[in-house]
Amino acid sequence: MAQQHPGPGDSSTGSVSAEDIRADDLRFLHAVAQTGSRSVAAANLGVDTSTVTRRIRALEKALGVRLVENGVSGWVLTETGRTVAAAAGAIEAAVGDAVAAVAGSSASALRGHARVTAPDGFGAYFIAPALVRLRERHPDLTVELITTTRQLNLFQSGFDVAVSVGEAMSRQLVSEQIAVYELGLYATDGYLDAHGVPATVAELRGHPLIWYVDSLLRVEDLDLDKHIPGMVAQFGSTSIFGQVEATRAGGGIGLLPVFVARRHPELRRVLADEVAVRLGFTLAARRERISNPVVEAIRAAIHEELRDRAHELVSG
Repeated sequence: MAQQHPGPGDSSTGSVSAEDIRADDLRFLHAVAQTGSRSVAAANLGVDTSTVTRRIRALEKALGVRLVENGVSGWVLTETGRTVAAAAGAIEAAVGDAVAAVAGSSASALRGHARVTAPDGFGAYFIAPALVRLRERHPDLTVELITTTRQLNLFQSGFDVAVSVGEAMSRQLVSEQIAVYELGLYATDGYLDAHGVPATVAELRGHPLIWYVDSLLRVEDLDLDKHIPGMVAQFGSTSIFGQVEATRAGGGIGLLPVFVARRHPELRRVLADEVAVRLGFTLAARRERISNPVVEAIRAAIHEELRDRAHELVSG
């Protein structure tokens, strides 16, 4: 007979005891939360997908609640699942810290595994070089850079250090603004020769704008209507590099970060006085991880990179 597992509204028949929970099952839930994929989690853990399913169902049974449900593209964590996964991540981090302490790990000999998330343009041009230099000093340290444009909240697990546009959305994340960057309007000379140079923001509305996909954007500070009221993007891409290439191909006028656009001399800025959007980058880490030597080293490396290059983020 197929094993029946709790539904979304189910609760256990009795109180949940820590003795009912296998700590190793939490590791499987955390792996799914980190990767967003049952198959990738299985590969990372060195097991098959049926083992991942079995271990998470066992955890659901022990807790008396559903932790995952079927989504369009696979498993999606429920709200309770995200909460439990965050706690599982904290436990795994604490174990890692204990192992590092016993092994005598210190700031002078970092090792282990760390994951950093950042917006794709800033991640590629600023965070990647910072992490490369960090690894040159600590070759036993493995780092992963995940590029994504999103606003951070407590339930987004799977990172040690994160950079986001705008403020982090949880008091349980220790965050700080580390830089201000500027966005401006850019197009190629070929496009402007063919379609004219807008002299006012009103004239800009006669041109196709290249920007993010509004329906997929979850960052309030990047809401286009806040910066150019009434303007709608006619070409959208979730990647800043997709936006740049569409602009370079003559697809319209792109609202692009200055630090990306200036790498392409064929792009010409327009309406520089009228449209100069300045936003902040925030650096965040989970409160329980803020004193971890690897987290401290990553944060220091990012600060070091910006001390030398912050001027690249704005015009002038």
